[in-house]
Parts: sequence; structure tokens; C-alpha cells
Amino acid sequence: MYYHIIESPIGPILLAGDEEGLKFVNIRKGKKKVEIPDDWVENEEFFRNVSGQLKAYFARELESFDIKLAPEGTEFQKSVWNALCEIPYGETRTYGEVAKIIGKPKASRAVGLANNRNPISIIVPCHRVIGANGKLTGYASGLDVKAFLLKLEEK
Repeated sequence: MYYHIIESPIGPILLAGDEEGLKFVNIRKGKKKVEIPDDWVENEEFFRNVSGQLKAYFARELESFDIKLAPEGTEFQKSVWNALCEIPYGETRTYGEVAKIIGKPKASRAVGLANNRNPISIIVPCHRVIGANGKLTGYASGLDVKAFLLKLEEK
């Protein structure tokens, strides 16, 4: 597995993946900081495309990512993460709306748990999911980061 840490307006971000695709985009200030195992290899060049797209995103020059993803999770989690990728830039959905999109209308809590376990933050936009009351709810990197990302995407 390769990794590289980039700087961003929300602090350092760990990128990790291999030939299968990107497996982690981990905001380092979050509660779910991914530890870097000894057998991972630092490789800036491998992540040049990802780094460039994230830089463009933070500069408001990119609204849609084109990156090969390879997140590891259950089939249910992957269905939620795929649905998150369909939420348009600058828009939000509730957990209940995502549950309906994946065909499990009573699974909003399970959607919340899958959202929380999203290993590819920003690119798989879990920050675009909000509470049924329209308020920001849990975000592993902090509600300040979630608010920043949503404000960044305002049109």
C-alpha cells in the first residue's frame, strides 16, 4: 500500500491506496486518524492525480472527482458510499433520503453508521449528509470541518 500526506485548508490529509485504487482519504485532525503501518510505502508520485484534484476542489475549480476508488467495506456500506457519490456538489441529503435512494427506507441509522465508516472522505462526500432537521450532525473530523466543506461548495 502506498501513502502520501498532503496539506489542505483543513489540515493534513492522508492519501492511501494501491493499484486497485484509492482506499483512504483521511483528514488527520479527525477522531478516526488512520495509523500508517510500517509496511506502507510513501509515494508522492503515485498520488499526483489525487493531490491535484483535491487542490482544485479546495480552490473551487473542481466539483466532481475522477479517481479510481477501492474502499473496503460491506456490500451495504459500499451501496451507501456509492449513493453519497451521487449527491451533487453544493447539495445535501438527509440520512433518511440516502436510505430511500439505496432501497432501504427504514435504514437511516444504518446509513448513518456506514456514513461514519466512509474511508474516503471528501471524495466520497459524507459531509453532504445532514440530519432530518436540517442541522449538521456527526462528522469524524469535527463539525467545523463539515461546515467548512459545505460552505466551500455553496454556489
